[in-house]
Amino acid sequence: MGLEQGLTGSFMATLKSLLICGAAALALNAGYGSLASAQQSAGVSEPAPQIITSVQVEGNQRIETATVLAYVAIQPGEAFSSERIDIALKTLFATGFFANVEFEQRGQTLVVKVAENPTVNQVLFEGNSAVTKDKLEKEVQIRPRSWFTQNRVQADIRRMQEVYRRSGKFAATIVPKIKVLPSNRVDLIFEITEGRTTGIRKVNFIGNQAFSDSRLKSVVVTQESEWWRFFSSKDNYDPDKLEYDREQLRKFYLNEGHYDFRVKSAVAELTPDQKDFFVTYAVEEGPKFTFGDITVNTKNSKLSGDVLRAFVPIRSGEMFQRDLVEKAIESITFAAGSAGYAFVDVRPRETADRDNKKVNIVFDVDEGPRVYVERIDIIGNTATLDQVIRRELRLAEGDAFNRVLIDRSKNRVKALGFFKEVEIEEKPGSLPDRTVVEVKVEEQATGELAFSVGYASQEAYNFAVSISQRNLRGRGQFLRFRVETSSRTKNIDIRFTEPRFLGRNLAAGIDVFSIEQDYLREAGFLTQSTGFGLRGGFPLAEDRSLGLRYTFRNDTNEIPSVSCFNADGTPILGASALCRSLGKTTTSLAGYSFNWDRRDDPRRPTRGFDLSISQDLAGVGTGVKYHRTELNGGVYRGLFPGWRASATLSAGYIAGYGGDTIRVNDRFFKGGQSFRGFEIAGIGPRTVFSVRDPDTTQPNGLSQKVRTIYGDALGGKAYGIASFELTVPTPLPESYGITAALFVDVGTLGGLDPVDKVKGDINYGTYQNTRDGLALRASAGLSVNWVSPFGPVRFDFSNPFLKEEYDKAETFRFSTATNF
Repeated sequence: MGLEQGLTGSFMATLKSLLICGAAALALNAGYGSLASAQQSAGVSEPAPQIITSVQVEGNQRIETATVLAYVAIQPGEAFSSERIDIALKTLFATGFFANVEFEQRGQTLVVKVAENPTVNQVLFEGNSAVTKDKLEKEVQIRPRSWFTQNRVQADIRRMQEVYRRSGKFAATIVPKIKVLPSNRVDLIFEITEGRTTGIRKVNFIGNQAFSDSRLKSVVVTQESEWWRFFSSKDNYDPDKLEYDREQLRKFYLNEGHYDFRVKSAVAELTPDQKDFFVTYAVEEGPKFTFGDITVNTKNSKLSGDVLRAFVPIRSGEMFQRDLVEKAIESITFAAGSAGYAFVDVRPRETADRDNKKVNIVFDVDEGPRVYVERIDIIGNTATLDQVIRRELRLAEGDAFNRVLIDRSKNRVKALGFFKEVEIEEKPGSLPDRTVVEVKVEEQATGELAFSVGYASQEAYNFAVSISQRNLRGRGQFLRFRVETSSRTKNIDIRFTEPRFLGRNLAAGIDVFSIEQDYLREAGFLTQSTGFGLRGGFPLAEDRSLGLRYTFRNDTNEIPSVSCFNADGTPILGASALCRSLGKTTTSLAGYSFNWDRRDDPRRPTRGFDLSISQDLAGVGTGVKYHRTELNGGVYRGLFPGWRASATLSAGYIAGYGGDTIRVNDRFFKGGQSFRGFEIAGIGPRTVFSVRDPDTTQPNGLSQKVRTIYGDALGGKAYGIASFELTVPTPLPESYGITAALFVDVGTLGGLDPVDKVKGDINYGTYQNTRDGLALRASAGLSVNWVSPFGPVRFDFSNPFLKEEYDKAETFRFSTATNF
């Protein structure tokens, strides 16, 4: 018997009940007696219910019978009920295990017939190129070894189509194909036809008066399709971007004083050829507002509203800016946190005075009790040991919570240079006056394989390679092994630094080096130095530190291109200015460095300054005698989003004592990366030759015409270089990792000892002179930085507009480094 036959009895019983109810209703309406009399009038009697004695399952292959019976939930001894069977039917289908389910009554036995859904062997994608397989797999819910159902397939297709829609491919079609395998298994294949990308033909604005269309186009993410935007997806139509653009426009206008601004509509219309979209934003700008009265209210007597008001970066009469309101909330929270109140709630209440075009703001501050640090959790440090991070934190378990110390801790952990991202969050602890500090870090490569290449105006180049590890074994130790070879340098250098020597807040390090520098092209000499150095350092305050050092080295200078002595060993009259530096010397040097760093971010500072002063004294016990002082500092300021300005200064002076003068290898040489727009050693004192060629027609046998030849750079005893840089946003997507900066470098180098200023006739017709002075040089240009897949790359395009005739300019420079 089928299901219809099995349920005949129940159906007849239900029909009789309906007849009884109808007869009863008629009797009551007519005023005839009771329900019993109505039953008699209908002549119907209720049959006895049929009882189920057993439940059987048929057709299941992988699913246990007990599992099916558990979903059916009908037990022997119960009466046959269409309602119970209907519920069991829906429950079995809802599991997703079965393609078909039937119930059959065989006498007093209820039989459940099932046909199981096949299992998925593998999920394949064909035809996808614009969207990667990995991205599609994240959207698809069907997995190998899961149950196959048409509903799940259709749901996955809708999710994948949404991915393609967000990529601008509205014409993409996805067709599922099934390959049947033995043992009730299937391969699911999604055949994808992506179609062309739907672009943006035109972006229009309606209602804008204060700002032009081009200015607003720079605010929204949606961009018009252009041929050069082949790497960008911002010119692909995506409805989600329209909502994001509405928010971007709102933020922009609110930061420009338009308090009543609103986007009335954002509409996308398909072009007649159905290939692109016209996107139109209708805006209502409203008038400009200024800040009115600014008030801070607090219910805690220990937190003065007047004191907190001093931290609010808003002044009455200034143009209204939404970002300033957010910064005010942060500043008040910061000030309250500094007083030990971690969970303050700052709520601004804005009241618009539209008659006077002002916005009055009241900041309501509700604060909780004084909070203590219950626990510090460090998350995300897969390579760096916990102790390396904890020793940089200015808070410990049990300390009173302090917002200032939290921010200092964050900057100190950032300054390690081991992490790409550092975030510190506070979470409620086990008690109301306890907080858990959670330090989240994201590791980045701390090993570096670095190399640089430079191109100068006279076909010069340099190439350098080094390998270093700034976080050795995750302990924060620094180790560098550098083998450098270039057009002028051969260097073997091993450097090791232990940041916590003997477990104390004391850094110690050792250097071993052998350096051969070829300055023949730039300065006409070779020098080789071999030695070692010892270093130590400790903090003087939170933002100040002192470093001590000692260096011992042996130096050898060679001048292969000139003769300094006659055959009998006497000095040649008018010999090169470099001859006094010829030979071997020993340097025993002790020095210190003072560092003061008040930058808000060690990598991309937007406010603050840093200052470094170092002094060295050579001649400690033995060797050459001189004293040297150098200064480096900078001031940094964030202007607008994406705009940062900086001004840096470096200066130095070196002088001998005890009758010693400064040898060429100890002088300062500037250019290249230290002074953009000039070659290495491209500025400063230089040997100049005035040459008169032989001419037999003249009485003295020399030409009347004088040629000028610029010789070797001699270096200088003093220098000063100021650099002004403005980082500007680029029109390229941020994901490209390309930033640009405009720069101006101004400086000077000079000041030789009088004995090194050689002048006189070298030979008949050739006169040697030394050009020295502290004349200003200046260059301007553009630096482009690219965080490429193989490491950071930098391009410097320079124009030296202020220089001496004997300087050597450089208009382009390229350098790069690769991290591992």
